[in-house]
Amino acid sequence: MSISAARKQELIKEYAIKDDDTGSPEVQIAILTERITNLTDHFKDHKKDNHSRRGLLKMVSQRRRLLDYVKGKSDDRYQDLIKRLGIRR
Repeated sequence: MSISAARKQELIKEYAIKDDDTGSPEVQIAILTERITNLTDHFKDHKKDNHSRRGLLKMVSQRRRLLDYVKGKSDDRYQDLIKRLGIRR
Protein backbone atom coordinates (compact mmCIF):
# COMPACT_ATOMS: atom_id res chain seq x y z
CA MET A 1 0.00 0.00 0.00
CA SER A 2 2.88 2.37 0.59
CA ILE A 3 5.28 3.36 -2.15
CA SER A 4 8.86 2.17 -2.43
CA ALA A 5 11.79 4.46 -1.74
CA ALA A 6 12.90 4.26 -5.38
CA ARG A 7 9.45 5.28 -6.66
CA LYS A 8 9.34 8.13 -4.16
CA GLN A 9 12.70 9.42 -5.43
CA GLU A 10 11.41 9.26 -9.02
CA LEU A 11 8.39 11.34 -8.06
CA ILE A 12 10.57 13.87 -6.24
CA LYS A 13 12.84 14.25 -9.29
CA GLU A 14 9.90 14.55 -11.66
CA TYR A 15 7.88 17.13 -9.73
CA ALA A 16 10.62 19.11 -7.94
CA ILE A 17 10.70 22.79 -8.71
CA LYS A 18 14.41 23.17 -7.96
CA ASP A 19 17.29 20.92 -6.86
CA ASP A 20 17.00 19.32 -3.39
CA ASP A 21 13.28 20.05 -3.37
CA THR A 22 11.36 17.53 -1.29
CA GLY A 23 8.79 19.69 0.47
CA SER A 24 7.16 21.76 -2.23
CA PRO A 25 3.40 21.33 -2.59
CA GLU A 26 3.84 19.80 -6.04
CA VAL A 27 6.06 17.01 -4.69
CA GLN A 28 3.77 16.39 -1.72
CA ILE A 29 0.71 16.20 -3.99
CA ALA A 30 2.47 13.79 -6.36
CA ILE A 31 3.43 11.45 -3.50
CA LEU A 32 -0.07 11.60 -2.03
CA THR A 33 -1.58 10.85 -5.44
CA GLU A 34 0.62 7.77 -5.80
CA ARG A 35 -0.38 6.52 -2.34
CA ILE A 36 -4.07 7.21 -3.04
CA THR A 37 -3.87 5.26 -6.29
CA ASN A 38 -2.25 2.30 -4.54
CA LEU A 39 -4.89 2.29 -1.81
CA THR A 40 -7.70 2.54 -4.34
CA ASP A 41 -6.38 -0.61 -6.03
CA HIS A 42 -6.13 -2.28 -2.62
CA PHE A 43 -9.82 -1.65 -1.97
CA LYS A 44 -10.84 -3.49 -5.12
CA ASP A 45 -9.77 -6.71 -3.40
CA HIS A 46 -10.41 -5.77 0.24
CA LYS A 47 -13.79 -4.08 0.33
CA LYS A 48 -14.25 -4.30 4.10
CA ASP A 49 -10.91 -2.74 5.09
CA ASN A 50 -12.42 0.27 6.86
CA HIS A 51 -9.30 1.13 8.86
CA SER A 52 -7.29 1.78 5.71
CA ARG A 53 -10.27 3.57 4.16
CA ARG A 54 -10.08 6.17 6.93
CA GLY A 55 -6.43 6.78 6.09
CA LEU A 56 -7.37 7.12 2.43
CA LEU A 57 -9.95 9.76 3.24
CA LYS A 58 -7.39 11.69 5.30
CA MET A 59 -4.90 11.57 2.41
CA VAL A 60 -7.53 12.76 -0.07
CA SER A 61 -8.46 15.72 2.14
CA GLN A 62 -4.81 16.62 2.69
CA ARG A 63 -4.20 16.53 -1.07
CA ARG A 64 -7.27 18.72 -1.57
CA ARG A 65 -5.91 21.29 0.92
CA LEU A 66 -2.52 21.31 -0.82
CA LEU A 67 -4.20 21.71 -4.22
CA ASP A 68 -6.22 24.65 -2.88
CA TYR A 69 -3.00 26.21 -1.59
CA VAL A 70 -1.28 25.86 -4.98
CA LYS A 71 -4.35 27.26 -6.74
CA GLY A 72 -4.31 30.28 -4.43
CA LYS A 73 -0.65 30.93 -5.18
CA SER A 74 -0.68 30.38 -8.94
CA ASP A 75 -3.48 29.13 -11.14
CA ASP A 76 -1.02 28.18 -13.90
CA ARG A 77 0.94 25.88 -11.56
CA TYR A 78 -2.34 24.34 -10.41
CA GLN A 79 -3.60 23.64 -13.93
CA ASP A 80 -0.25 22.20 -14.97
CA LEU A 81 -0.11 19.96 -11.90
CA ILE A 82 -3.58 18.46 -12.24
CA LYS A 83 -2.96 17.85 -15.94
CA ARG A 84 0.36 16.08 -15.25
CA LEU A 85 -1.14 13.96 -12.47
CA GLY A 86 -4.37 13.20 -14.30
CA ILE A 87 -6.55 14.36 -11.41
CA ARG A 88 -10.15 15.10 -12.26
CA ARG A 89 -11.25 18.62 -11.36
